Amino acid sequence: MSPATHSANDLYVSSADGGLPPVWFLVPEGFFALPVAATAEERAERARSFVRELYSRSDETVWEPAAPYYAAIAELMADTGVSYAAMGLFSTVEEGATSEESVVRHEPADGVAQCAFTVATVATDQEDGDTDVVAQGVLAALSSDPYNDAIWLDLPCGPAVSCISLREYRISPEATASGEETKLLTGQIQVHVPFPTGPFTAIFTLYTASMEQWSEIYRLMSSILQTVSFIDPTDDGSPTVSAE
Repeated sequence: MSPATHSANDLYVSSADGGLPPVWFLVPEGFFALPVAATAEERAERARSFVRELYSRSDETVWEPAAPYYAAIAELMADTGVSYAAMGLFSTVEEGATSEESVVRHEPADGVAQCAFTVATVATDQEDGDTDVVAQGVLAALSSDPYNDAIWLDLPCGPAVSCISLREYRISPEATASGEETKLLTGQIQVHVPFPTGPFTAIFTLYTASMEQWSEIYRLMSSILQTVSFIDPTDDGSPTVSAE
């Protein structure tokens, strides 16, 4: 599984507005960040850049009507506490041996795996640095649901709790190409990471209906979690893109 089209490999930092402490994380190539921003002007500007990146082979006839649509989606997400949201698009074409200098891109019609990724910050009742107690409480709460697969994680940034859940939906005949009722299996990975810098918890969520590529998508989430930091990792001058 490889990026279906070109996107940057960027370091993001969540918004520190409203007294929320920041959290940094690295997003691998293949993810396209939605225009989540604090103001309508910022959302509109980011939406214009987003559609040009996502639909890189199109033109103004597609970009112009698409930008307001994604700006509206970003506004709805921000209202729920989401500080970062992205679409992941990856080719399902089997790759042969290639060098880093000769990355092969494939047409979306050849097969694409999709996923949605969000990061949100929620307030939690904790003392500064008391991350173990918060993680233990989250683990106990999530484990009470028999449909959840909740486990403890030791990340480089501290303790966390991962919860995997699978859901099956019935799709009515009117919404299927075959005209027959079908079932859609989806998977979600949600990871709760308590802040050591304040009474908050970061919630990383990756959702997909591309279950045939579940193992590769799971590895994507694992790679993101290894980069999470509550201390600015850019002292070397690396560029940081705000997810505000």
